[in-house]
Order: sequence, then C-alpha cells, then structure tokens
Amino acid sequence: MKKGQTYEGYVERMDFPNKGIVRVETEEGVEYAYVKDALPGRRISFMVNKKRGGKAEGRQTEVLESAACEAGADKCRYCGTCGGCLYQGFPYEASVKVKEEQIKRLLGNYTEGAFYDGVIPSPSYKGYRNKMEYTFGDEYMDGPLAVGLHKRGSFYDILNVPGCEIAPADFGVILDYTLNFFKERGVPHYHRMRHTGILRHLLLRKSHASGEIMAGLVTTSELDAALAEEWCEGLKKCEYEGKLASVLHIVNDELADAVKCNRLVLLYGGEYITEELLGLKFRISPFSFFQTNSAGAEKLYSLVREYLMQEGVKGTVFDLYSGTGTISQMISPAAEKVIAVEIVEETVEAARENAKLNGISNCEFIAADVLKALDDIIDRPDYIILDPPRDGINPKALNKILDYGVDSLVYISCKPTSLERDMVAITSAGYRIIRWGMVDMFPFTGNIEVCCLLERLRSAKDHIEISIDADDYYRIKDNK
Repeated sequence: MKKGQTYEGYVERMDFPNKGIVRVETEEGVEYAYVKDALPGRRISFMVNKKRGGKAEGRQTEVLESAACEAGADKCRYCGTCGGCLYQGFPYEASVKVKEEQIKRLLGNYTEGAFYDGVIPSPSYKGYRNKMEYTFGDEYMDGPLAVGLHKRGSFYDILNVPGCEIAPADFGVILDYTLNFFKERGVPHYHRMRHTGILRHLLLRKSHASGEIMAGLVTTSELDAALAEEWCEGLKKCEYEGKLASVLHIVNDELADAVKCNRLVLLYGGEYITEELLGLKFRISPFSFFQTNSAGAEKLYSLVREYLMQEGVKGTVFDLYSGTGTISQMISPAAEKVIAVEIVEETVEAARENAKLNGISNCEFIAADVLKALDDIIDRPDYIILDPPRDGINPKALNKILDYGVDSLVYISCKPTSLERDMVAITSAGYRIIRWGMVDMFPFTGNIEVCCLLERLRSAKDHIEISIDADDYYRIKDNK
C-alpha cells in the first residue's frame, strides 16, 4: 500500500481504543492497515496517510458495507457526524462485546489464571451522563453560532446536539434555549486562535438521584453581567423533567481551551447539587470530579467493595487519587482509618464536606500530589486503592506505592492502556491480578472501566495455585 492512495478492505477487529485492523487484498497479496474509528465487521474505503515501519495507517473515507449486527439497530440522529460516540449504530450488547475483546487482548499477559467477573453493563445506555461540557463555536468556518460537540474529525466545527442520545433530555432543553438566546443578541463565541470573542463553554450537570440540574455558562470577562442575568431568568422559565437548582456564570480569561474558572458568579440557587450513591450523599460543585454515569458508578463501587471485603479489609487503607472521596466513604465502615489523597483542593474540600454530611469521621482527606504526599504521611497502609487519572500513575509515585509492600491492591482504570503500562512495574514488584472485571461506564464510546484485585506473592519461590469453582470465586493454596 502506498501513501496517498485509497483502498478498500474488511475491518477484522478493533484494538483499544479505536484502531481498526483492516484486511486489504492487493496485487502483492493480503496486507493490513490501521484505520482510526473503523468498526469491526464493516467494509470500508480509506486513504493511507502514514507509513511507519512498513505498516500503513489510514483515514476512513466511506463505509461501504455495514456490519451484520447493525441491521435494525437504533441510531442516534448525529451518528457519523458527531465526534462524541464511537459505537452509535451498533446494538448496545455488540458494542460491549467489542470493548471486552479489546481489553482481554490488551491485558491477556496479566490476567491469565485470574478469576474474571466479566463485563457489568451500564444500567442505562441512554441519557446516562450526569455531566456534559459543550463548546461554543461556528457550525462551519465563518458559519452561524453553534453550541455542542465537535464534528467528527474537525478541530473547529461545532455540531448542535440537543437530541444527543447519551445526555439527559433536560440538557437538550438548555442547549436549545442558550443557542437561541445568544444568537438573537449577536454575542460572538471565543475564537481559540485569535483570542477574541466571549462565549466559551456550557457546563451542565444533573443528579441521577434528585433530578437537580446545574448550568454553568463559561465566558470571558467581556460578557455584560446584565446579559448573564437575563440568560438565567430565561433558563428558570424553561420546562424540565428534573429541576433547575444552580445557575452559574464562570469567567475564564485564560488562553488555554479548557474549562477554567477565574471568577465564579452565582446567578441562581446554590453552588452545588446533591447526588446519592449506595446510600451516601455527595455534594457536587461545578468542578468536582465525579463519575459521569451515576448508576454505573454504583455498579463499579459495589465491585470495588466486593473485592476489598473479599480480602477482609481492616486497619489503614490508602485511597489514592480519591476525587470526592466516594470510595473512601464507602469502605470506611470496614476500616479503622482511611487516608485519601487528591491533588485538586476544591475536590478535597468537597470530600470533607461530604464525609460530614454522611456522618463519617475516620476518613482523612489530603490535598496534595500523591508523589509528594506519600513522603509526608506517617501512617503505613494495610491496603491500597488506586483510581488514577487517564494517564495512569507517575512512575516515581508508583515506585513509592509498591515499596509499602501491602498484601493487596485494588487498581481502577478508566484508560486500560495506562493500566497495561503500570502493570510492568506492579508485576515486577511481585503482584499479580487474581480477580478482575469491567464496568461499562461509558456506553457507545470507546472507553470502559477496568477493576483489578492484585495480591503480592511472598517470594518468587512460592508456588501458588488458584482454583475456581461456582461456590467461591477463588481459593488460594500455597506452601506456608
């Protein structure tokens, strides 16, 4: 295959997270190419845009034949145009199967012999997201104002998505109202290259438990305060399935194209909404880290709790990269003490408030980078829970974590390729996965959550046999 040429082929499989492996019949014989977002079972055309080490990489140009599983499947109206979801058009069960096979291939070297809990599906795969960040921009170059998600393959063009299948219907109501409001008044969006304009992002959150809605308008400081108040008054008059509980004006004059806050103005209600998971209440502020799928989070945290209870948790537990302290509070009844570390100060303060709200007193929340915090913590852990960000764990921090030599670790990963990388050091330190599973927290996207229970071998000379039966998940026999 040659660079710049267009070919046709059959997508045999997809590697995590979105790399289609395409089989092509050429004059020289069978060749393979990597094509981003090419879904398995489809026949596609693609253009080769890179050659690396003799391997071709291409850009999909057309779907020539759908996969067999797509026949009769529901499709989001933005399928193929929106850059948000990868598997829209596939039946939900088929999309989960593709992701499961990807992760099994990716982690196969580390999960051999471990008990596999399978994939726990999301309780809902429509309207499941409790948070969305929408961008203001042009529908196309110098086109009309839009607020929504990026079009597939485009850095600038924004697609209006009021009927998005994975977001609550109330978000669509706010999107429509907000777009029309600012269009009528001729307010320009912020141009990320020229650094001119006003409208930047629209941050929406909704509680699965209470139905409370938070709307945060992110603009430069050039937006007139009276106009922000007028926008808020209109929002209050819209009809919702839930209830509008918080309206915020977030001022951001930073150059970076990200949701930042230089100044926060409360326009209506409170500065947080309340969510409930597994009987615990959590106050969610605009910038709190919280799982985007509340019902799915209950499934994930139940699995984490099951893993820890299996190990007979007691003593001191370190919850590293703890976010709002959801897991810390969930396991606190079984532990003598939980020490939670999270780098975002606002999130840590929210965790402390949440613990008070739930009457929990044995959790200590530390606002610091894990790498530095471990040098200052006097306590030594009996168990460690790791729930790092997408990029995984800083190698230096991981070495410090492994130096504790605890008997058990639980690693929760939202990006399995980062887990695979970290497993090199983890296995070298004498740990191996003894039980693992997945939770589909992100239906129709290319992502999935992986949860692993790891145990430490006492020495390389120990011979450990794991037997699995229907009555108990695993039984360990060793030479004590």
